[in-house]
Amino acid sequence: MYTFNELDRFLDSIGDKYKVPGYSIRVFHKGKLAFSKSGGFSDRENKIPMQGDEYFYIYSASKPITCTAAMRAFEEGAFLLGEPVWWYLPEFRDCKVKEYLENGEIKLVPLKRDILIQDLFSMSAGLNYYTESPEIKEAIKNTNGKAPTREIARAIAKMPLEFQPGENFGYSLCHDVLAAVVEVATGVRFSEYVRDRIFTPLGMNKTTYRINDDILAHMAQQYRYNDETGEAELFGKTNAYIFGSEYDSGGAGVITTIDDYSKFAYALVNGGVGETGARIISKRTIDLMRTNLMKGKALESFSSWESNREYGYGYGVKTKIGEGKGGNLSAIGEFGWDGAAGALISIDPELELAIVYFQFMLNPRHNLTHPRIRNMAILATQTK
Repeated sequence: MYTFNELDRFLDSIGDKYKVPGYSIRVFHKGKLAFSKSGGFSDRENKIPMQGDEYFYIYSASKPITCTAAMRAFEEGAFLLGEPVWWYLPEFRDCKVKEYLENGEIKLVPLKRDILIQDLFSMSAGLNYYTESPEIKEAIKNTNGKAPTREIARAIAKMPLEFQPGENFGYSLCHDVLAAVVEVATGVRFSEYVRDRIFTPLGMNKTTYRINDDILAHMAQQYRYNDETGEAELFGKTNAYIFGSEYDSGGAGVITTIDDYSKFAYALVNGGVGETGARIISKRTIDLMRTNLMKGKALESFSSWESNREYGYGYGVKTKIGEGKGGNLSAIGEFGWDGAAGALISIDPELELAIVYFQFMLNPRHNLTHPRIRNMAILATQTK
């Protein structure tokens, strides 16, 4: 019979083997905390050990929160998934689309169809991830660095699409625009909507979209792995995806601790009900979220990422649809996502298993660590 000893030993090795300065992990099985560990350093230079209560920027691990909140708005009738985005954000009505000609030139052509709200969830709207674009920089400048969510959405709409909506998968600012849709459709600022529908009901009192001096003082140091030197180098406590003081970044803006984020993971694996007893979303909607929407060219694009073999993509989460190619022990329907500095959320309803893993190293080498962590946690919690 397997135990958590294998995972425990592996985690002890990741500092030397994968240069991860520090980490924390929580594993829940059948509604109970099955494994918890923190190791390495929250501040390597000052030899401060990781305690497990540090704050992190979780980058794209924010996306499952954003999409859960958006699905809650959908449940409340704020919008339908097949509605055009321009009904809520009019600037997206007449977007132009890049068409690549044989001579290498780019021609801008009209939309074949509207961008749908579903396209934002599934990253198939044709948007890009050009965070340094002139349009976004201008919006930041014109708002004196505040960059309200709604203004950034207007800026994004000025940028030509990379492909026709629905015709491909393109990792992008889709979920940032989705946050703006929720804001307009509900009439509530996105960060406040998420707070009221998810954070407060689940008791996530240390989760926010706003940095302050106290959070910075309790935030783990952030590093970046250098491919040339093979070392993790000090990077600083910054997040380039948070464009301004009033920007609620749906794609990468959540600041949290592992125990707070674990409350969210617990609710997802428990059919939408948190440890507090509060329901944040229905089980039927969770099942919809983890339904694969990718096929054809879009699925090929998505599964070409090494970490996405065996997976499709649903409403803001990747979802396991096949077995064998990736050496993955998860059950069909396991879902989740990760972040630029190595955060991971993995929810496996069939195995009743939730894994939350935090580290703070950009260029995180997650293709090497996350599959091992997930497989060992699965083996430790299964009796067959």
